Amino acid sequence: MTARITEIETIDVRFPTSRHLDGSDAMQEAPDYSAAYVVLHTDDPEFPEGHGFTFTIGRGTELAVQAAAVVGERLRGRSVDEIVGDLGALWRDLTGDSHLRWLGPDKGVIHLGTAAVVNACWDLAARRAGKPVWKLLADMTPEQIVDLVDWRYLEDALTREQALELLRSRWDGRAEREAHLREHGYPAYTTSAGWLGYDDEKLARLCREAVDAGWDSVKLKVGKDLEDDRRRCRIAREIIGPDRRLMIDANQVLGVQEAIAWHKGLAEFDIWWFEEPTSPDDILGHAAIQREISPTHVATGEHAHNVVMFKQLLQADAIGICQIDACRVAGVNENIATLLLAAAHGVPVCPHAGGVGLCELVQHLSIFDYIAVSGSLENRMVEYVDHLHEHFVDPVRMQGPRYRLPENPGYSAEIKRDSLREHSFPDGPVWSR
Repeated sequence: MTARITEIETIDVRFPTSRHLDGSDAMQEAPDYSAAYVVLHTDDPEFPEGHGFTFTIGRGTELAVQAAAVVGERLRGRSVDEIVGDLGALWRDLTGDSHLRWLGPDKGVIHLGTAAVVNACWDLAARRAGKPVWKLLADMTPEQIVDLVDWRYLEDALTREQALELLRSRWDGRAEREAHLREHGYPAYTTSAGWLGYDDEKLARLCREAVDAGWDSVKLKVGKDLEDDRRRCRIAREIIGPDRRLMIDANQVLGVQEAIAWHKGLAEFDIWWFEEPTSPDDILGHAAIQREISPTHVATGEHAHNVVMFKQLLQADAIGICQIDACRVAGVNENIATLLLAAAHGVPVCPHAGGVGLCELVQHLSIFDYIAVSGSLENRMVEYVDHLHEHFVDPVRMQGPRYRLPENPGYSAEIKRDSLREHSFPDGPVWSR
């Protein structure tokens, strides 16, 4: 009997991180880390579910949940073999719905909902293959990988044939790179010390703890008040010393010239990258900032609507660091396209992971990137935020400042049922009480 999708379950799940200002920055003063969560139910008793989500920060999550339900409904009754057997065709089908594209296209709440559904499909595919998503991808041939991508808007920057050539050039070293990660893990940096709502005492304490734990890269949130940022950067730099990397993140709140001036005001603290210095949609603005603040790198991408924006950022030499997000664009396929573009342009990918479950997901993408796409760890690291991992069935595993490779089949996306019940909004006990 052919297994089919029988139900698309959607859940609005929110965690009250605003109580302690975890996640606070110049744009989001008191976020509640949240997710539009999707469970694809099947009638296959051996592989009954696939789990996925898209990340939000509280109010409005219900819109992403509804979008995921609308997108996911198109899978009801479909063959699981058909879905997981051609995930490239599935992505093109889901993102090609002419009615839903009218609401985007390839952006906004529909794209967020699509990310949740596509991520759930990948989780289901990896479970059925008996592999974590990173391994499922790393074991694919170059031809299979490029077939996951929709190339129609990208070939002025990278053709399918050029991508094939790039992947084939990395083929021979895959086993050695995988072995290296199994032994050493994937490099990470920490944002846990630098939330904008933390007072100076907590900032200093967390910076000391980061140094004692072996972290060599620390990121601070900035952008609300320059003099406050100077004081906070001074505290951090004095504690972490001159040899560790200090990065800053303005979370989009500055204008172009304002961002350039802000960097000048903080340059004495040896800033390695300046993240989201201005509007995430302003390609030319980022390029102007990058020209002015070099050798500090402009880092952005967590709010890029789609791979076309990444293409333009790379074509314009607007970024020194490419920051993919596992849930902002439409899931795994679109992130693979961005990884290929970044590798072709020689720009390191350092994913955004500041949110519930994002560490769990993006580790798979970075591991695959090193093994099969970029073949390099130079200037590459994944963000790590020490919040909410206890709610996941297969949480990230850290060895000091490094991600250990996930071993369980799937996308590490499954949230524990008790956590879903407790934190469902608005009726879960955490919220109703």
